Amino acid sequence: MMRLHVAIGLIRISSGREVGILLIHPPVTKPCEPPAGIARLLGTLRMHGVKGTALDMSLEGTLNLVQGVREPADTWTRRAIRNLPRHLASLRSESGYRHFSRYQRAVLDMNRLIQAAGNARGVNLSLANCQHPNLSPVKSLDLARAAEKPEEDPFYPYFSHRLRQVLENKSLGTVGFSLNYLNQAVSTFAMAGFLRKNIPSLKIALGGGLVTSWVRRPGWQNPFAGLVDFLAAGPGEVPLLSFLGVAPSGDKMNGLPDYDPFPTADYLSPGWVLPYSASSGCYWQQCLFCPEKAEGNPYQPSAPDRVIQDLKLLAEKKRPVLIHLLDNALSPGLLRKLADHGFDVPWYGFARITEHLADLDFCLALKKSGCVMLQLGLESGDQGVLDRLQKGMDLRVASRVLKNLKKAGIAAYVYLLFGTPAESENEARRTLDFTVAHSGEIGFLNLAVFNLPAYGEEARKLATHEFYEGDLSLYSSFTHPRGWNREAVRSFLDKEFKRHPAIAPIVRRDPPIFTSNHAPFFVESLQSTA
Repeated sequence: MMRLHVAIGLIRISSGREVGILLIHPPVTKPCEPPAGIARLLGTLRMHGVKGTALDMSLEGTLNLVQGVREPADTWTRRAIRNLPRHLASLRSESGYRHFSRYQRAVLDMNRLIQAAGNARGVNLSLANCQHPNLSPVKSLDLARAAEKPEEDPFYPYFSHRLRQVLENKSLGTVGFSLNYLNQAVSTFAMAGFLRKNIPSLKIALGGGLVTSWVRRPGWQNPFAGLVDFLAAGPGEVPLLSFLGVAPSGDKMNGLPDYDPFPTADYLSPGWVLPYSASSGCYWQQCLFCPEKAEGNPYQPSAPDRVIQDLKLLAEKKRPVLIHLLDNALSPGLLRKLADHGFDVPWYGFARITEHLADLDFCLALKKSGCVMLQLGLESGDQGVLDRLQKGMDLRVASRVLKNLKKAGIAAYVYLLFGTPAESENEARRTLDFTVAHSGEIGFLNLAVFNLPAYGEEARKLATHEFYEGDLSLYSSFTHPRGWNREAVRSFLDKEFKRHPAIAPIVRRDPPIFTSNHAPFFVESLQSTA
C-alpha cells in the first residue's frame, strides 16, 4: 500500500529576521498529481504564521528532459519527438483517455523520450523511476558522492538553473526535501550538494517516507552530518514547530492543504487530481511483515467530519476532476461518512476487505457518493495464507465484496502478493484459481513479489541474507521455509499466471507506467461522464 509522510522544512532566524522555507518534491515520481505531503505541511505552516513555498521538481524536471531530447538516432525516438506536443495535450485532456491504444502510445512515446535523455547521461530513467549505474540509493557513501558531484546527475542542467532562479528572487533561508522513494534519493542528494556548495548559508532538511524508514532503523546513526542539517521522521508538523519554539496549536495543526504553488495545468492527467490523506499509519496494524508495523508508525487519523469539510473546501477551490485518497486503508468510519456525503467529484482509494463492503446497499451508497474505484489488498486467494499473515480477511467475504462492487459499478483494483513465507506453489495456484473465478469482477491487477522488511520482528525467525548491498537497505533476502524462492515465483507469474486466458486481459488493461493513478480514468462510469 501506498505510504505517505510529510516533508519538513525549517525556518532559520538571522539577525531577528524571519526567513522563508522552500519545500521540494524531487525527481522521479509519476508526474500526474501534486505532492500531498508538502501541500499539507504548507497549510499547517501558514496557519502558524510561517511563510513557505514549494516546487514540484519531479514534474518540472521530467518535462524539461522530455522536451529537451535532440538528434535521436532511431525511428521511435524521432516519432516521439515529432508527436510530443500532441501527446502532452492528449494526456491532459479527457479525450486522450477514451481510446486505450492511443493513450498507451502517448505514454510509451513520452517514456521513450525520458529514457533517451537518461541514456545520454548514462542513467536509466523512466517516467516513474531513476537508476544510476554507479550510485546506489541504499549506500550512504554513494549518496555523498552524488552530493559531491551534482553535475553528473541527469537533472543537473534543470535544477542548477531552477534553484538559482528561485533562491535569488525570494528570501528563503532553508530548503526541505520530501524524500519518499528510493528513485528520488540520488537526485535529492545531488541537489543538496549543489545547494551546499553554492549557497552554504542555507539550511538543508530531509523528511518523507524513505527518511522515516532510515531514521527508525535499529541503531540508526546519521551518515549525512555536514550536508544535511536536520532529518525528520514521520509527519513533520510537530517537529517543525518544536524546532521553531512555537507551541503547536490544536486548532491550527490541521490546516487546509495548500496546493497553490503547484502548476494546475502541467500534470499528466485529464484535469487536476486532488490527492488527500485522511490518516497516517494503518488502522489495522496486525499484518505480518508490514513496514508500517516494523517501523512502529502510529495510526493518526483525522476526524471524518474534518475530512469531509476539507474535501468539500478543496473541491470548491481547485475544481478537481478526481480525488485520490492516499490512506493505507480508509477506515470503516470514514467510508461510512463518505457514503453519507455525496461529492460532485469522483474519488478512489485503498480499503480493507471487510463486512462493510459485503453489504450491497453500502457499496451502492459509496458509488452514489462518487466512488469510482477501490484498491483492495487481497494478497492471496488461499485462506491459510491470509490467516498466517494475520490479514483479518475471509475469502468468502472477499468474494461477496468483489461481486457487490461490480454490481454497484465500482472498479476493483486488486493487489496480490506472492512469495511470502506463508505461501508455497500450492497456495499460489489457489490464488490463481480464486482470481480466475472472480476475473469478471476484477477491474485491474497488481502482482508483486514479496520483499522481507529487514528489521521487523518476523524477520528474526527466518534465515536471512543481504538483499541490497548497502548500509541503508530496508529489506533482506531470506531462505524460503517452503522452497518457494523468488526465481520460481517470477517464473510462475510470467509463464502461467499472467498468461491465463481469464487473467491476461486484466493485466493488459492496466495503464502503463501510471497504473493505479490513471486506472480510474478508464472506468466505464467515469468515461461515460467525460
